[in-house]
This record gives sequence, structure tokens and C-alpha cells, in this order.
Amino acid sequence: MGVCTVGDYLLRRLQEIGVRHVFGVPGDYQLEFLDQVEAMDGIDWVGNCNELNAAYAADGYGRLNGIAALVTTFGVGELSALNGVAGAYAESVPVVSIVGTPATFVVEGKQKVHHTAGDGDFTRAAKCAGEYTVAQAILTRDNAASEIDRVLRFCWLLKRPVYIMVPSDVAYETIEAPAGPLALLEPSSDPRKLEKFAGRARDALRAARSVAVLVGPEVDRYHLTGQLMELAERIACPVACLSNAKGVFPEDHDQFIGGYAGKLSDAYVRESIENADCLLALGTQFTDSVTGGFSQNIDPSRVIALHPTGAAVGNTQYAHVSMKDALLALAGTGVHKPSAITSLLQRRARGQAYEPVRSARLVQERFWEQFQAFLEPGDVVIADQGTAYYGCAELALPHDCTFVGQPLWGSIGYTLPALLGTMLAAPGRRHILLIGDGSFQLTAQELSTLLRNGLHPVIILINNDGYTVERCILGADASYNNIATWRYDRLVEAFDPQDLAVTAKANTEDTLAAAFAAARSNRDRLVFVEAVMERLDAPESLVKLGKAFATADYHHAPVS
Repeated sequence: MGVCTVGDYLLRRLQEIGVRHVFGVPGDYQLEFLDQVEAMDGIDWVGNCNELNAAYAADGYGRLNGIAALVTTFGVGELSALNGVAGAYAESVPVVSIVGTPATFVVEGKQKVHHTAGDGDFTRAAKCAGEYTVAQAILTRDNAASEIDRVLRFCWLLKRPVYIMVPSDVAYETIEAPAGPLALLEPSSDPRKLEKFAGRARDALRAARSVAVLVGPEVDRYHLTGQLMELAERIACPVACLSNAKGVFPEDHDQFIGGYAGKLSDAYVRESIENADCLLALGTQFTDSVTGGFSQNIDPSRVIALHPTGAAVGNTQYAHVSMKDALLALAGTGVHKPSAITSLLQRRARGQAYEPVRSARLVQERFWEQFQAFLEPGDVVIADQGTAYYGCAELALPHDCTFVGQPLWGSIGYTLPALLGTMLAAPGRRHILLIGDGSFQLTAQELSTLLRNGLHPVIILINNDGYTVERCILGADASYNNIATWRYDRLVEAFDPQDLAVTAKANTEDTLAAAFAAARSNRDRLVFVEAVMERLDAPESLVKLGKAFATADYHHAPVS
């Protein structure tokens, strides 16, 4: 045991589990805690333009770093951030949401202080946060050490946000705290249930004439890509991924056949996944936005499904079987089902060089062909929900690329602040953001934080004059899908007093090629490219998904 302050103990624990940056906005109920943040070696404060952006940045950071932290003030700050915290909850990203609250005696006395409704009720925001966090704590001098450890363990174990309230009179309280490191929890298995599962799964694999693997996002969230690779290569079968797991399995691998999205899939991918005698569904989540509107045609009786804390063979469920143990058990079964696989690279013939056509108007199909040629091994690609996300879904990522999107929660504007988070989590990699003009206008001010921190991403703004993703669903020419026209290059200039950015505008194939050439030669500067295309020009998969959403939401095809 040792003596330290509550705030320092919380920061020490965050540092132990890998947090090197804390995002947020200052507010008077957490200023003393922020003093402690700034005094703590190894943790940097990253001030954001608003709390929502801070939460988005923490989400992006958590995806690449493994865990993230966010600090907001009571009521007004935390509620502004809650949409971003909820997105992290939906997408299984571990974020520690720390809220500075009024002093203990203020709460106990039900005083009518600012950032409250003036009625003495201090519980409303905490009730909201409880819906989108897996553990909550109000720190006191007596409970701080045990509650901090408890909540952080849940965050790590369940890969979802947690909520810690730090009253303004508690951060500097001294406590007796454990001196040893925090023992983090991992999903574990009941040995008997694991053995039963492995036996049943082994029989199913051996009886199958054909096997395929479908990868979902939980493999990435629980850091099990190594175990995935071992299993896939042992079985030697085709591997596909859902779009929310894009890049989790190397897309330049001989066994990778492409993305699976139900009826929107490439015919070869669809046949390989849906017709396999045995499908290994590893950490999959079949949501509408990644299955072409629930158009997957997969027989559950032929599926071996693995999830973080449970597994299934057909309709037989096995609780208390961790995905890590299940992957290792299946890799050790000795089952080898080599298949004749036509990989994605073979079918895409990516060796052909892209040649821009001079003065040819920029269109979606050709834009993505040129962007494909722009990608390099090791890139981090972030795509906002809409034309950017569904265009990226068709790409073949080079080796060691990481893809970041938010298809389940689908909060537009998420990716620009998330880019700040991914860059701070992995500063040695090239980061490329693709974002629509409508999405950009929601969170544009965080561009200034990227510049203030001297970061050098490539930002590609797809300017298609409004909410094209919504136009594909309903209201193709409706005024509610229109947005204001901005001079985006001037906006970058306004945020860039130190001349750290390079801007380019492209509306033809050759001007886009020149913009990408500028990005390659200015790796030490932020490069902002505005790519202008027609408002109804969208990736084919997005057009088809829009029709599916229109049918599901309104029971009819999209109309203008």
C-alpha cells in the first residue's frame, strides 16, 4: 500500500492499461483533476473543440490503442459527449468516461448550482450514462481505490465504456492505494463446456465437404487476429469478412476472397459463404448495414459461431466458452479442408496500373479505382458512414492496413474527430480520412485540433452536394437533404495560421491524380483534398442498400 491522491491513482491506473492521451473539454468541476493530468508524466491532455468531438476522438483512439479515456464536466459536458460514448458502446470500444461533478457537500445539500436543472436532482445525467456504460462509480475517499479498479476491469473485459464520477472535492483527497499493478480480466472458459464444444465442432468440420470462415468485428476488439490466422491457415479454406471487420484478416492473403454483405456481395463470395457445408462465423454481428438490409442467406444449422464469452455449433449453445480458447481448440483439431480458392487479388487483377483520363469528370467508380492505387501498406483508412464507407467496402486493402468505420451506430461526422484519436494512438502510420461534405459540416472544427497538434493526415472530402446517403433512401431532390455550400479550402486556411496544410480541389481525374501526388510528396503536412462529384453519384452497393432501407423503413422503394 502507498499514499497518493484519488486523481493520481486514477491516472496511474489508466497509464498502466495503456492510456497515453486524455481527450476532453475543461469545465469548472474538473479543473483540479486536469491539473493532475497535466502534472502526470506519460499522459498528455488533448483539448477538443467540444465534448462530442472528444468522445469521437476517444473512440478512434480506443480502436487502435486498445482503451481510451475522456474527461468532461457535469451535466452539460457529459451529455454533449453521450452520443459519442453511446457509439463506443454499440461498436464495443473501451472508453473510460470521467466526469467532474459538483462537490460532495453541494450534492448532499441539493444546492441549486449551475449545470443542473435547479431542483436539487444530481442524478439525471448519471441515469443517462448508465444506459450506455457497463459499469459506473461515484468516487469518495473511502471507495476510490476499489471502485477505480473494479470499473477499469469491466471496461477491459467487456470492451465497452465505463463511467467514473469524480466530485470536485475528491480528486485531491489522499488515500491508501495498492502499490501493485492492476490485474486485468480476460474472458475465460469452463473446461468441461469447452471440451464439449470442441468435440462437437470437430465432428462438424470433419463431416463437412466444404468449409468457409466469416470474420466479424469481435475478433479485432479482443485482439485475436493471431489466433484467427492460425485457424484459417490450418483449415486452408476461403475467408471473407463483414464490412465492420474489414482488414482484420489480411486482404492480400491467398485465402481472402472479399467482403460479405448478403445480396450485395460479389457472386463468388456469396456462394462461398452461403453454400459452405460448415461456416465458421467468428465474432460476427449481422446488422442491417453490413448485410445489405438483412439479406444474408446463412443456414444456422451449418454454422459454428464464436463470440467473446460463448460459442455455438448449429443450434446448440455453449456458454462460458471464450472465443480465444475456442479458436485455439479448433486450430488444434487437426482438420484440414484445403479448397480451390480464387483470392480477392486474383479476381480484382490489382496489378493493372490506373491511368487517369485528362479532363474527364470525376465519378464515383473511377474515384475509387484511383484511390485504390493511392493506398499503401500500413495505412489507416477511416471512412464516414455514407458514400465513403460503402466505397471503401469494395477496396482491396494492402498489407497491414487498418480500417475504421462506424456502421452500426452510424453517427455522421464521427470520423473527423476519430481521426485525431487514431493518429495519436498510432503516430508512425499514414492516416487517410474519407468523409462526405454533409458529415464534415457536423464536426469540422476538430480540423483545428489536428493542426494544433501538428498531425499530418490525408483528408479527402467527398463533395457531392449534400446528404447523398439519405438521397439514396428517400428524397433524392428534397430540400431537407441539401446543405450550405462552403469554401472548404478557405476553412482549412482559417484553421491553419501556421501554414501547416496543403489543399487541393479535384473535379476531374487528372486533378485528382495531381492531388494524390501532392499528398505523397507532403507527408510532413496535413493534406486536404476536396473531390467534387455529382450529388446522386454513389457507389452501387450504397444505391442498393438505400433501396433496401427504403423498403424496410417506409415499405416502398425510394422516391423523390
